[in-house]
Amino acid sequence: MNKLHWIPKSAAALAIVATSLMSVTSFAASEQKGLIDPRNEAYEQQHPDQYHSWKATSESEHIEDALAEDPNMVILWAGYGFAKDYNKARGHFYALDDVRQTLRTGAPQDENSGPMPMACWSCKSPDVGRVIDERGEDGYFKGKWARLGNQIANPIGCADCHDTRSEAFKNGEPALALAKPYVERAFKAIDKPFEQQSRLDQQASVCGQCHVEYYFTGPNKSVKFPWDKGTTVDDMEEYYDALGFKDWTHKVSKAPMLKAQHPGYETWRDGIHGKNKVACVDCHMPKVTKEDGTVYTDHKVGNPFDRFEDTCANCHTQSKQQLRDIVSTRKAQVLNMKLTAEKQIVAAHFEAGEAWKAGATEEEMKDILQDIRHAQWRWDYAIASHGVHMHAPEVALEVLGTAVDRAADARTKIVRLLAKKGITDPIKLPDISTKAAAQKALGMDMDKMNSDKENFLKTVVPEWDKAAEKREASYDK
Repeated sequence: MNKLHWIPKSAAALAIVATSLMSVTSFAASEQKGLIDPRNEAYEQQHPDQYHSWKATSESEHIEDALAEDPNMVILWAGYGFAKDYNKARGHFYALDDVRQTLRTGAPQDENSGPMPMACWSCKSPDVGRVIDERGEDGYFKGKWARLGNQIANPIGCADCHDTRSEAFKNGEPALALAKPYVERAFKAIDKPFEQQSRLDQQASVCGQCHVEYYFTGPNKSVKFPWDKGTTVDDMEEYYDALGFKDWTHKVSKAPMLKAQHPGYETWRDGIHGKNKVACVDCHMPKVTKEDGTVYTDHKVGNPFDRFEDTCANCHTQSKQQLRDIVSTRKAQVLNMKLTAEKQIVAAHFEAGEAWKAGATEEEMKDILQDIRHAQWRWDYAIASHGVHMHAPEVALEVLGTAVDRAADARTKIVRLLAKKGITDPIKLPDISTKAAAQKALGMDMDKMNSDKENFLKTVVPEWDKAAEKREASYDK
């Protein structure tokens, strides 16, 4: 089963009517309250310190190619977009540029082409909340990623985390808010409605809108958090399995795969910082006291060690170097377990591929593929959680340990199956020592992908920017 949830025709008709009414109501409500202004510079005068510190996220401009650093991941994501391109996250300032430039979004030439759905914009811009507010969720999610490329024009910023239309915000108060209805539903699913949360919980929740696990569902590929059974790796695995959901079929092993996004909120909740009510802002957005005695929140989201006295030192008695050493040790431990898991899972994919070639049946492969699915889901859950070695190293190590166990289970079963097919020699893996070699082993035409993307950035994106500039020129009027 794929990610579509089908419903009877009669129910579908009612849903269409309800959605239409919801869209009209949403638009009417937004007109009454005033449209969301997604431009971050629009709030510079009201909140100059916050704006200029947010803009300083542009300083993290260096691009780190994660696939070049670890070619194993090309194989782990074989047949999926992340095998083409996966760069480590830069500052919020670059969110829009990065999603436009990644090979994962392809090179669409019109609103109906390209590999990705509209949902891929969802964590990249305050324009997303604006479009949902104006058109309703279906009016936003429907169609391909390029459909509203000219509408999504501003990088992550003010209106993603604040109710910028409220009098409180205009008067200088933070006015925290969730920007998307699907996030509100997710928190209700775990019995934590946003409006009932404490101030501290709300501070973490606005970050959790994007630093979180999610998937695309329904005819419009809408965003949903898989929290119906809970927020642990086991809970979400059970949820996905019960749903029969898969993100893609692995090109080599043919396993029904899950791609973890970036479950930072979930791992933070389970880690020592979350359990001790240390929120994201405490470490990444500390308070700044100016010379005149006024205080503001630093929006240059970054490494806590860059502002040690305002972050870690508020709770820890160790010196900066002592804490650096502790963090380095934990990071090394997580990295070692990550690579151990990868070695096992990569081998399992190739060995499963050989089993298919040897004539294995779907019934013979069923349990093996489930083990591979679970192993990689757990590996991905741990490594995709940004900063997990800081937030919850014990969670990362435990989850990666279970990934190794499940991959070993899969490989043991494959060895027995291959023996039944008369194959007893170890399976030889192709050269995957570099990113280019791994992509070549999968038959990926990277020259064409890069050429197509370059053409897209030169021809399509400038037209999007022109249309957005024309639209936004009317905002101040």
